[in-house]
Amino acid sequence: MKIKYDSDADVLILVLRDMPPIDAIEEPGGVIVSYGEDGEPVSVEFINASTRQLIRPDEVSVTLQTKST
Repeated sequence: MKIKYDSDADVLILVLRDMPPIDAIEEPGGVIVSYGEDGEPVSVEFINASTRQLIRPDEVSVTLQTKST
């Protein structure tokens, strides 16, 4: 997974898979989910991320937790 932030557009993007999207659905609250040709999510975009306090452009910290088997 990749995490991108476009400060000019104030959009936080979670890229779940490296696959081109063929469809997208805008959910309430400024969330856009893009889907690949297999119908599975490819990315999730959060519009107005900093104004919604989802991200602070000057202070970005990411923690990934994996499940051990």
